[in-house]
Amino acid sequence: MKGTKRWLAVSLIPVLAAGALSGCSSGETKGSTDGGGGSGTVTLKMIESLTSPARTDVIKKMIASFESANPNIKVELISPPLESADNKISTMLAAKEDLDVLEVRDVTVKQFVTNKWIADLTSYTSSWSSYKDLNANSLAMANYIDQKPYYIPYGLYQKMLFYRKDWFDQKGLTPPKTWDDLNKAAKALTDPANNRFGYSFRGGSGADGYIVDLLRDYNGKNVNTDDAMFLKSGATIFSTPEAKQGMQLYVSLYKEGSPKDSVNWAFAEQVQGFVSGATAMLIQDPDTIDPVKQKLKEGTWATAPMPTGPTGASHYKVGAAGWGVTSYSKHPKEAWKLIEFISSPEQNAVFTKVAGVIPIHNSASVDKYFKEGAYKPYIDMANDTAHYIPYKPETDYKGFGEWRKIVQQDAQAVLLGQMSIDDALKKWDAYWINEKKQGK
Repeated sequence: MKGTKRWLAVSLIPVLAAGALSGCSSGETKGSTDGGGGSGTVTLKMIESLTSPARTDVIKKMIASFESANPNIKVELISPPLESADNKISTMLAAKEDLDVLEVRDVTVKQFVTNKWIADLTSYTSSWSSYKDLNANSLAMANYIDQKPYYIPYGLYQKMLFYRKDWFDQKGLTPPKTWDDLNKAAKALTDPANNRFGYSFRGGSGADGYIVDLLRDYNGKNVNTDDAMFLKSGATIFSTPEAKQGMQLYVSLYKEGSPKDSVNWAFAEQVQGFVSGATAMLIQDPDTIDPVKQKLKEGTWATAPMPTGPTGASHYKVGAAGWGVTSYSKHPKEAWKLIEFISSPEQNAVFTKVAGVIPIHNSASVDKYFKEGAYKPYIDMANDTAHYIPYKPETDYKGFGEWRKIVQQDAQAVLLGQMSIDDALKKWDAYWINEKKQGK
């Protein structure tokens, strides 16, 4: 798809207005009656990635409904630990282990397609009545690679700021509007003697997205939003004095406003730091709203739009995850039948409320729950097009998977004083110059 306007032209407002923000062998056709369904039963093996107890529970309920409606199909769900799930999925795919339906993410789809591990779903979507009802962002993400649907999103993601309103009120602070404001607030709220810190820093798995978005914001409107690792001039986002300023803030935010062990924090630790009362601010997707609600009292926390860079720009992407079919599945038709069922407007409405993600269908009913309170920053950011700028993510570059590992390791080295900011930026600059030469 050419241009940011084509692949992400529709803001979240129409989505919100129309719906919720919201080992065993498998793949065998058993020729004799078994314990779960009788002669001719097909067993599908399904694996999820972004696991959590509540999410896994709702998926199991959806599967039970599917099995009730399709008594000759049984589904085995694999739910690996969150932090190792993507590696487990890649390992299973590379070995062509029995697997039929898998969770595909915007950060893994390129790898899966390049290695020919997942199937093009065009032959199925062309006859699926609900496909045309997918909202524009869902269609864009489904067709992100080669303009073909390799997965059906179950929901969309976009970051916002969570903060401890009670802590801010005690200090007479207001929610930060810029990255500099956030850094200052983090320092003001940090009290190591009482195990209180200003920010839930993410230095472990997934840190790459936080770093790159921060540097984009520091480069402001010079970023080429259609190829967002680069500026409009053609240089990389790592090549400027502004990038160095952004990295200096990144280091300061860790050293002066975050727990020391957060250099290794990933999603679970980040969220736990916030809900346990150890940290005052957290940047995360909407799937964090429900766990925060469960752990913190009403009125003690709130949400706000993402902070902007020095020139008032904040760059965002709408991320996605969903369900795909392995290219070697022995039962692709049954696998698609499962995806079609759990992706229906009715099932997706159930899933999005539990998972806390933006729904995929235009026909989702209007729900005040998703338009007020904790979800309101999404409306605010969508309305403020002068400051909140969508960009095309770099996930379609061949080296994206390797890049995620490199930037996380290098950033940790910078935070621990083992690498200079200048050396890290030079290395990252060279990496993306080479990526540009290699093509997508």
